[in-house]
Amino acid sequence: MKDDLFKLGLQKRKETLGKDYVEKNLEKADSFNLPFQEAMTSWCWGFGWGDDTIDAKTRSMMNLTMIAALGKMEEWELHLKGAISNGVTVDEVRSILHVIAIYCGVPQGVECFRIARATLTELGLLEAKG
Repeated sequence: MKDDLFKLGLQKRKETLGKDYVEKNLEKADSFNLPFQEAMTSWCWGFGWGDDTIDAKTRSMMNLTMIAALGKMEEWELHLKGAISNGVTVDEVRSILHVIAIYCGVPQGVECFRIARATLTELGLLEAKG
């Protein structure tokens, strides 16, 4: 069961975050943090993301709001890229940011908009603004 969840988690993690990103993270893991990487891949990605009751796009949208509420902005940026991979549109990102600002506070909304603009520009989904 544990190996099955890890394999499923690895697949889901790569589908959302990208093969290169995931493999790089696992390659740089050492005896200190490898057990965490394995557990997180099995639990979060295998058990959580492996449950197809909620599709990946919806799960990504949920994650953006929850991670914003926690104020974990590096994770938020990573999951924004994953959300785009999972089919979330720029218009949907904008609507998610409105909800974040309403429920998490305007300063958090401003921070998320700042990161979203830079990330979406980097991905070629928005024009660079001077």
